[in-house]
Amino acid sequence: MARAVAVPPPRSGRVRGEAGRRGKRPRRRGSRSARIGLYAFLVTAALFFLLPLYVMVVTSLKPMEEIRQGGIFALPHALTLAPWRQAWSGVCTGAACEGVRTGFWNSVAIAVPSTVLAILLGAVNGYALSFWRPRGAGVLFAVLLAGAFLPVQVMIYPLVRVMALAGLFGSLPAIVLVHLVFGMPVMTLLFRNYYAGVPHELFQAARIDGGGFWRIFLQVMLPLSLPVIVVAAIMQVTGVWNDYILGLVFAGRDNLPMTVQLNNVINTTTGIRLYNVNMAATILTALLPLALYFLSGRWFVRGIAAGAVKG
Repeated sequence: MARAVAVPPPRSGRVRGEAGRRGKRPRRRGSRSARIGLYAFLVTAALFFLLPLYVMVVTSLKPMEEIRQGGIFALPHALTLAPWRQAWSGVCTGAACEGVRTGFWNSVAIAVPSTVLAILLGAVNGYALSFWRPRGAGVLFAVLLAGAFLPVQVMIYPLVRVMALAGLFGSLPAIVLVHLVFGMPVMTLLFRNYYAGVPHELFQAARIDGGGFWRIFLQVMLPLSLPVIVVAAIMQVTGVWNDYILGLVFAGRDNLPMTVQLNNVINTTTGIRLYNVNMAATILTALLPLALYFLSGRWFVRGIAAGAVKG
């Protein structure tokens, strides 16, 4: 009979070590160079955007005597907030010398209804196109999508004629309605693509439980839409707040937004040009969109990751 020969077990530590050495790949030199190049690009891009903001801030905190001495990048020696106070409540924006605060409240009165109505209608449109799909939904969605790519300047004259015939030209409802029309395609696209990622079984279960169009929308879909609502709000508020040409044409003299008043401040040709006041007025005009972005940036990224801009 053959005698059984005991075979010693392999040394696991040695085998693992050899496997580990075989599995290790040499670190590529190009990866380090690529990382350095990436960081260099990011730092350059950050400086490109932050350097003008830095110049604006330090200039707005300097008196005019210090500005005339040069040194655009130098920190203020005699820090003052007088340019900010003058820009807010004392600088002339045309014939009136009430600062940009009037334009600020006009912009708030324009942006709030333009944003709320656009989000509500865009959510309803996206919900209907995603789940109910009425007859001609594809054609309607194509028309709305095409409207997102039409230049604003092409539609100004027809809208002026329509608003004049309706008796709304030069009023607050006119500018709100115009922003609502131009914001509707993008809002519908955002909500339609977001709802396309919601499981259809959830909608079918709500239908089995007896839910109708509005009940399912208000109790099921709308509570799930917080990320995309934040994305839509940031986009709409930023677009409405930064608008100049539509506010200049449709708002009328009593409802001019902050951007129009800022243009009147900076492009004035009478008196001494106050660079510190101009910079303070510019920062005040851009302050709300910047604050909105920084305060809700986390929700903005979450909304994009959830599929808000995916096709």
